[in-house]
Amino acid sequence: MPKKTRVGLIFGGRSGEHEISIRSALAIVEALDQRKFEIVPIAITEEGKWLGPTLSARLLPEHAQRRLSSSDSHPGDIALLGDPSHKGLVSLEGTGQSLVAEKLDLVFPALHGPFGEDGTIQGLLEMANIPYIGCGVLASACGMDKVVMKSLFVQAGLPICKHLWFLRSHWRTNATSVLRKIKSEIGFPCFVKPANLGSSVGVSRASDQQSLSKAIELAAEYDRKIIVEEEVVGREIECAILGNDEPKASLPGEYVVYNESARFLDYTEKYANTGHVNFVVPAPLNKALTTKIQRMAISAFQAVDGSGLARVDFFLKSADGQLVINELNTMPGLTEVSGYPKMWNASGLAFARMLESLVELAFERHRDKSLTKTTR
Repeated sequence: MPKKTRVGLIFGGRSGEHEISIRSALAIVEALDQRKFEIVPIAITEEGKWLGPTLSARLLPEHAQRRLSSSDSHPGDIALLGDPSHKGLVSLEGTGQSLVAEKLDLVFPALHGPFGEDGTIQGLLEMANIPYIGCGVLASACGMDKVVMKSLFVQAGLPICKHLWFLRSHWRTNATSVLRKIKSEIGFPCFVKPANLGSSVGVSRASDQQSLSKAIELAAEYDRKIIVEEEVVGREIECAILGNDEPKASLPGEYVVYNESARFLDYTEKYANTGHVNFVVPAPLNKALTTKIQRMAISAFQAVDGSGLARVDFFLKSADGQLVINELNTMPGLTEVSGYPKMWNASGLAFARMLESLVELAFERHRDKSLTKTTR
């Protein structure tokens, strides 16, 4: 039998999206073909502690644990070093044994939000010279920071909604001027968000000055940079991207809201079965608009120098039918309710095969990067 590919699946992490990452990891474990892949679970706690495979597996249901690698000879503390000679996890037990605890062929950083989707762990994997799934350092950092991301979209000629941003320190010392600027340039209602987070964590809709101040305080708990956007009344459309230098776009999907009190898709509406929201794919769009969304999604992906995968979110304005890009997510949720796998499934690419494509793309990108000289 051919040798199995050893995949280090990193999940959890120091982020407000910790639980979503665990759910994504579970979906990946359940879908990856056991005949082709050996999964080594690597959990990171909310405090940032890396757990060995044995402890990491215990964070997943029992049925999933049976699909994981059982060759954990170092159940204690482990780490991934930025040293390319190791190519795997390193034991921190200090027993005098070999430093390498687990050799890895590939890493799947199924981490959402800061310290996982923002280029930090991607930089560590680049230093270690280990192939990994998803966007690189630059794309991950730019895709995480909504302010930088929007600047790149504008440079690429892509339409975006009206917004402004400021630092938490400025809010603390100049709240009056910040409020005045938001009211004059954005107005009400508006949305307040941490610039570097996803899954609607820390996001609020503000309809007056009191709710605006409260929304800013909440966003400031999650990031030093806060972004305020105009409310766009219209349809929420998403498109999934898969590929490296020649990316492909899926059929778009659409969030359909059945309860008007759900004015925006918060964390609960996205991940709990409330019955208020349904993700419809393919979205009911004409062929011309579908093609336009796919082309714009690919342009957004290329604008941040994306690789592997991303999800691009759009608004289709009710007032004039204008299509604007809201944001790009470089490690979208891969849970049982997430839009990314649903869009590819509707496009003819099943979840298991999509995951295999991501593995192939990761190795392809690593081979391409290896052609670059690092010494004179």
